[in-house]
Amino acid sequence: MGKENSREARQRRHLRVRAKVKGTASSPRLSVFRSLNHIYAQVIDDVQGQTLVSASTLDAEVKEAGAKKKKTNKMGTAQQVGSLVAKRALSQGIKQVAFDRGGFQYHGRVKALADAARESGLKF
Repeated sequence: MGKENSREARQRRHLRVRAKVKGTASSPRLSVFRSLNHIYAQVIDDVQGQTLVSASTLDAEVKEAGAKKKKTNKMGTAQQVGSLVAKRALSQGIKQVAFDRGGFQYHGRVKALADAARESGLKF
């Protein structure tokens, strides 16, 4: 038995979460991926296999907001992405989602994104 690196461990945790969390048309899945520099969020309908809404730190709206403040930290940008994905989902008529933390701890940037999405009107 060899040692497992952290990426493989996260993927195993993600599979465990995905066994329980399914996105449907009435309640799609809000999936979060966090890299060292960026954070991505997608609202996915698993029945049809479609991404309905997405947002990330690479979006122009988030970059513009960060440029205005001159210096934003990763927590602040995660909050911006959470509110942006919630705003886009609400404009598509999506009010209820199932949260998929993607194998990451519900802590830090993942929690900031989820809290900002809740404050913007998404329910999960």
